[in-house]
Amino acid sequence: MNMMMECFPQKLSGILGNMTGKRIAVIGDIILDRYIRGSVERISPEAPIPIVQAQETFVRLGGAANVMQNVIALGGAAFAFGIVGDDDAGHEVISQLCRNKIECSGVVTAVTRETTVKTRILSGSQQLLRIDKENTSPINDDQKELLIVRLTRLLADNQIDAVVLEDYAKGVLDQEISQAIVDAANHYGVFSLLDPNPRNHMRVEKLTVLKPNCRELWALGGVLPSNNRADLVRAASTIMQDWEIENLVLTLAQDGILLFSRTGDPAGSALPAVAREVYDVSGAGDTVIAVIAMALAAHAEIREAVLLGNLAAGIAVGKLGTSTVSSLEIQQELAKNNLS
Repeated sequence: MNMMMECFPQKLSGILGNMTGKRIAVIGDIILDRYIRGSVERISPEAPIPIVQAQETFVRLGGAANVMQNVIALGGAAFAFGIVGDDDAGHEVISQLCRNKIECSGVVTAVTRETTVKTRILSGSQQLLRIDKENTSPINDDQKELLIVRLTRLLADNQIDAVVLEDYAKGVLDQEISQAIVDAANHYGVFSLLDPNPRNHMRVEKLTVLKPNCRELWALGGVLPSNNRADLVRAASTIMQDWEIENLVLTLAQDGILLFSRTGDPAGSALPAVAREVYDVSGAGDTVIAVIAMALAAHAEIREAVLLGNLAAGIAVGKLGTSTVSSLEIQQELAKNNLS
């Protein structure tokens, strides 16, 4: 069933308006993206590699922080929870969070841990090389406890409308901390959403939304990948039942989104991708989960939240690099698709 036909255009526009001021806590792996951009005019005589004449260096927030930036772009308030090192990159992350008006008192500085940094070498818009500096070992028990206590305190004070767990498999999230956060969110009647990572095998029960892509779905289900729609449905249904999840939002890249809900069609509701020239898919998943969290906080039904997330993904892939999508851009996309 086409969800576009189920949703009243005026209500979708109203949901976008109601997103303003919604408070979203995001816990996960915060990454500093560093870029060195230049031009290539010759090949090195030392090895068959291009020589990049560096012209500019700049940094961006990445990982879980990209979800936070999308929340801000949608008119919400973002609360950051994660780990940085007591190093130059960690200080830069805190500075960037403040500059982007993201509440960062939930970020823990660990003197024994380095901040995750991804350095990309670019020629124009073409990426030539990426250098990763990271510590992917699990954070220690004291750090887990600090994150849980700080986030639970906000939940208890009714300062959070939804919690997003954003897993980049860099050590912040494991089954213990994730389940504790979801249990606390459920206790205080707050939506919980998880964007999983296939390298981090954990089972988190009683989520409001689990948002995997196909690769993550197969890994979570412990089954071999398949292109068969029936196998997708079977894997999603099994995970929903075993994990006691309310909704599973399966992102299918160029094929759109498949929504599974306890109150919906057992075979899933399909939402085709919005036709658009694709420049870069990086960060599109961050945009989708941010929009869904904000829409649910704005009292949208799950199918309406997913529709808005799908439209936002179409906008995000039309931009270079990890980027944010604003409510105004989604509103324009609604108009373009005759949905407003």
